[in-house]
Amino acid sequence: MPSLLEVEDLRLSFGGIEALGGVSLGMAEGETLALIGPNGSGKTSLFNCITGLYRPHSGRISFAGLDLLGLPPDAVTRRRIARTFQNLRLFPSMTVLDNLMLGRHLHFRRRLTDAVLRRREEEVRHRHRCEELIEFLDLPAWRKRRVGDCPYGVQKRVELGRALATEPRLLLLDEPVSGLTAEEKDELAYWVHEIRGRLGVTVLLVEHDLRVASRLAGRMVALDQGRVIAEGTPEQVQRHPEVARAYLGER
Repeated sequence: MPSLLEVEDLRLSFGGIEALGGVSLGMAEGETLALIGPNGSGKTSLFNCITGLYRPHSGRISFAGLDLLGLPPDAVTRRRIARTFQNLRLFPSMTVLDNLMLGRHLHFRRRLTDAVLRRREEEVRHRHRCEELIEFLDLPAWRKRRVGDCPYGVQKRVELGRALATEPRLLLLDEPVSGLTAEEKDELAYWVHEIRGRLGVTVLLVEHDLRVASRLAGRMVALDQGRVIAEGTPEQVQRHPEVARAYLGER
């Protein structure tokens, strides 16, 4: 099956410190792939390279056969790649619905005649799509609430909804269950399954909770010190001696 996302020999350094030392991986459309590894292993740096926040020193990133390197983040989003962040980046003074509407801004088609005639069909269409996502993520009770007044678990779902509002083909989730209770983790894992199954979105996730990562992903890639040290099924990767060494250290 041809790859949707291809990363080849990606290298990135900060002041002589190597964040990525030749990382390569590929993803097929419809797949869920988990990136694991200890803190500082390069997982978020890889996300930042894919989404245009960092520009690697060398290597190649292609999505659906098109080169991503050098594109700014908004252009990457227009290629239908969206992400969430380890630390929430929402607008706390705005409502849940308005935060999701921000995810639709790339799809707005503003025309002079609409402004002159004060027609709102475009806004209504996008608002309808956001309402569908609010229903999908079980957020109706919170739709008119300020995000800053919502519980943390609800805010996680709002950020997920805003990413989905861009209509991504590839969704990058950076530690989606961090800070959640056990029950909330199970709920978010359910929605990630639904995103892949019902919406057909390919998912690349960074996750420290190996139980959740194993439940969600059919395949895992383990990083340590900016390099791939293991790749395979969740069982194969977690049993790999290099992975145990990266997490636990030398005996």
